Amino acid sequence: MTSETSTAAWREQVSAAAQRYADSAAQRCRIEQRRRTAESDVVDSEEQIVARADRLFANGEVPPEVVTDLAAGEPVGRITALERVIGQVNDLQAANFLGRGGRAAATVARISLADNGREVPIGTGSLVSPQLLLTNHHVLPTAQSAARVIVEFRAETDLDSTPTPPVRVRPVPQDFFVTHEKLDYTLVRLGPVPGDGAPGVTFGWNPLIAEQGKIVIGEAMNVIGHPMGRLKEISIRDNRLDLQLDDFLNYSSDTEPGSSGSPVFNDQWEIVALHHCGVSAQDTEGNTLRLDGRRWQPGDGDDAVQWIANEGVRVSAILRDLRSRRYDPAQKALLDELGEQAGLDVVGPQQDIGVVSQPEPIVGRPEPVVGQADPVVVPPEPAVVRPEPAVVRPEPVVPPQPAVAQEESVPRLRGLRGNTTAFGGRRSLLFLHGRGQQGRDPGDLRRVWTAGLNKGLTLADLAAIDAADAYFPYYGDRLATSLEHRESTGATDSALYESLVTEAAEAAGMPSAGAETDAVPEEGLRGIGSGLLGRVHDQLGWLAARSGLDTFLISAIFSDVAAYLGNDEVRKGVLETVLADTPATGELILVAHSLGTVVALDLLTELPRELDVRLLVTAGSPLGLDAVYRKLLTGGATRPERVGNWLNTFYAGDPVAIGCPLRPVWGAGVHDAAVENSKEHAHDIDEYLAHPVVAATIGRAVRA
Repeated sequence: MTSETSTAAWREQVSAAAQRYADSAAQRCRIEQRRRTAESDVVDSEEQIVARADRLFANGEVPPEVVTDLAAGEPVGRITALERVIGQVNDLQAANFLGRGGRAAATVARISLADNGREVPIGTGSLVSPQLLLTNHHVLPTAQSAARVIVEFRAETDLDSTPTPPVRVRPVPQDFFVTHEKLDYTLVRLGPVPGDGAPGVTFGWNPLIAEQGKIVIGEAMNVIGHPMGRLKEISIRDNRLDLQLDDFLNYSSDTEPGSSGSPVFNDQWEIVALHHCGVSAQDTEGNTLRLDGRRWQPGDGDDAVQWIANEGVRVSAILRDLRSRRYDPAQKALLDELGEQAGLDVVGPQQDIGVVSQPEPIVGRPEPVVGQADPVVVPPEPAVVRPEPAVVRPEPVVPPQPAVAQEESVPRLRGLRGNTTAFGGRRSLLFLHGRGQQGRDPGDLRRVWTAGLNKGLTLADLAAIDAADAYFPYYGDRLATSLEHRESTGATDSALYESLVTEAAEAAGMPSAGAETDAVPEEGLRGIGSGLLGRVHDQLGWLAARSGLDTFLISAIFSDVAAYLGNDEVRKGVLETVLADTPATGELILVAHSLGTVVALDLLTELPRELDVRLLVTAGSPLGLDAVYRKLLTGGATRPERVGNWLNTFYAGDPVAIGCPLRPVWGAGVHDAAVENSKEHAHDIDEYLAHPVVAATIGRAVRA
C-alpha cells in the first residue's frame, strides 16, 4: 500500500458520504423543524430517547437535581421531559470528565506506513480489546498493508507540552485481520508491547457496546486522533450529532485528514462511531466543491475542499458485520476479548472461514520490534477496562484458616423480620449482607441498604419503601465467631484462598507470569515465613491498583469467602442463622451482596418449596469465579430452577465482582447490568442499589 492508494480509497469514501448526505436532506429538515418546535437541540425518535435516558439513569449519569429541576410537574417518562433531561446532562459535566477522557485517549495510536526507511502517517487507530486495534478500511485495506505499518501509542505531549517518547508496536495480521470496504473498518491484532505483554494491559481499551442508548441527535461528541499525522489531539464540546442513519452518523466537528480511524465518543467516553471521512459540498451534478464555490480538482489539495459535515461508522453496524462472519477457534478467542457487551455470539470453529478477510501472502515478514515477545492472550474484561496504574504492594495479610464451630459465650445480635403486611402481604423483600458486618446494628445496616435503594427508586420515578418492610437476616456475629475460633486452631484453607485471589487477578488482566511468581516479599514483609503471602501479594496489589480499594480489605473479603466455602461447619452455621429470619411462604425478592451472594445460592437449596423466589438480585458478586461456583452446594454454575428472574449487577472496577458478567458462565437466564460506582466505594451495596436500573427492577418486583 502507498499513501496515494490510501488517499484514493479515502476519496471514494468521501464521495459516498456526500451522496448519503444529499439523500438525507429531507430527514435533516424534519430534525431542524423538531428542534425549533421543542426549543431544544436534543431531539430523536421515541425509541432512541428512551434508550438513551435509560442508559444515563442506569449508569448514574443523571444528578437528582436535574430530574427535579427539569421535570417538575411533568412525569419523567414523557419524551419531552426526557429530551430536556438529556440536554441538561449534556451541558453539565462532572469533575471526572477530563480524567475519563484522558483514560480513553491512552488507547488511541498513530498509524504510519514504513516505506523505504521513511514513516508516513496515514491514520489513527484505537484499542477495543486487549489485542485488537480498530481503524478504517481505507487506512489498512489488506493484511499485507497492515504488516507494513507502525502503530505508535503515547505520540503526544505531556503536561508541560513536552513530546513523550512513543511506544511502537507492530500489527500481527496473520493472526487476525477483518475488514469491510463499505463500512470502512478494519480490525487487526497487535503484537505485544516490548516487555509488557498485550497492548491493552499497558494502555487500556475502550469496549464496543452493542446496546442502544449511547447517544441521540443534539448531544456532544468527542473525537481523539492524529490529524495530519500530528501528535495526539482531542476535539470536544463543539461537536454535535446531527443525523443517525442505519450504518453511519453525521456530526459537526473540527477534524482534519489523518483523523481517519479515530474513535468518536459520547460524553461518557463510550465509543459511538469510527470516524472515517468528511462530507464535502457538491453541486447539482455531484461534483465536489472548493471553498470558493468552484469545482474541486485533485491538484487543488484536500485543504481546498468545502467540508460541511463529518461522517462516522456506527459501532452497532461494525458489530453487526462482525457477528455475521465465521471464525476459526483462535480468531474466536480474540473476538471473545471484546466482552459480552459487544453482543458477539459468533460462530466457530469451522474449516471454511473464507468470509473473514484472510492475510495475503506477505513478502518478507515485518521486522520484529526489539524485545518483542510472543503474543499473549488476555482474558476478556467486562464493561469498561482502564489502563492499570503501577501495582501497589499490599499490607501483610494473615492467610485464611478453616473455621471450627464452638459454643458462644457472648449473645449474638439477631436479624430483623419484615412487616408481614407489606407489599400486599403476599410478597417479601429480603436483604442478605456480606462479610465484615460483625458487631454492627442490624437496624442501622438495613437502613443503609434501604437508603441506597430509595435513591435509585427516586431516580427511576418510583415510590420509596419503608426499611421496616424488609427482612434482614444477620449472620455477621455468627461468621466472625467461627473465624476467630478458626484462627486460634492454626488450621488453614490457604489453597482455596490462593486460588480465589489468583483467579481474580488473572480475570482482571494480570499477566500469568505475575500470578505465578514466588518473588521474595518486600522489606516490610520479610520474616513472616508465609509462602502463601509471597505468592499472592502481587495479585492483591494488582486488584488494589485497578480498584482503589485497600489490599487488606480485598484480602479479607476473599479470605471470608474461602472460609465459608471451605468449611462445612461455617457454612452450616451461617445458613441456619439466615433461615431463622427468612419467610417460609409467599413470594420472595432476594437481594444479596458480596459474600451474601454466595450464601444466597446455597440458601436457595434450603428454602421450603412453598416459597416462590420471584427475583434474585446479586450485587458485587464473586460467583463468576471458578473457585467459587464449584464449591457451592449446587456443585457448579447451574442456574436454580426455582428463581424467576435473576439480575446480576457489577462494576468493572470492583475486585470482588471481577468474575462478572455472570451470563457467560451461568447461562442466558442471568441478566447482567454493568454500573459505574465511585472508585472509592467500588464494592459498597448502597452504591449498587442507588442505580435506577437496579432499584427499578426491585421496586417493580415487590409491587407487581
